[in-house]
Amino acid sequence: VLMSAFALGWAVRSQHDARERRMEQVKSDERVQLARELHDTVAHHVSAIAIQAQAGRALAATSPSSPLEALEVIEVEASRTLAEMRAMVRVLRNEAPVDYAPQPGVADLERLSGASPAGPRVEVRVSGDLAALPAAIDAAVFRIAQEAVTNALRHARNATLIDVRVAGDQSTVSLVVRDDGDPGPADPAHEAGFGLTGMVERALLLGGACRAGPCPGRGWAVSATLPRQVSA
Repeated sequence: VLMSAFALGWAVRSQHDARERRMEQVKSDERVQLARELHDTVAHHVSAIAIQAQAGRALAATSPSSPLEALEVIEVEASRTLAEMRAMVRVLRNEAPVDYAPQPGVADLERLSGASPAGPRVEVRVSGDLAALPAAIDAAVFRIAQEAVTNALRHARNATLIDVRVAGDQSTVSLVVRDDGDPGPADPAHEAGFGLTGMVERALLLGGACRAGPCPGRGWAVSATLPRQVSA
């Protein structure tokens, strides 16, 4: 009887510990997801605001209309930032599920072409079969492209073009974001930080891969390959 009671107590305690570990893992996963979304969305918009403010100030003397155009972009980006921050606050207050808003995807990539009217030109090219992608893959393509464009706008020296290419076939989706900035040694600011970490994590979680590095000759590239189907 004593042994049976001991075994029962041990089993109950083990189940309790396992349940606690699962709950902590869920909380940790949600924190990572929210941190990634915070970086991907808010950092992108704030970067655009900073770039437009710098451009407006630089062009004010020679082009009186440029500051007004920059202010219009700043207003749009600030409004988007506020909306997305409010959505995240609702999640943290348990007023909304973790999947708190429709996620942008491949169909929204053209939005990136207007990321910096006063900076490098951003060209988006989409080809192949990209219909009916799983939601997680669709969102990951956009977020990785968005972060790569943001990094290029921040760090590419004297760049005139940021080229975004997405292609799909029956088994994979590939993404390459390349700028034509000045050649030089690997830039720690370009290479490190939560931005690249988040891109790599997104790809790995979906069974894909993501890498970044200097291009031959000049420029910097981020490339990612994602499976078309997500493993259960």
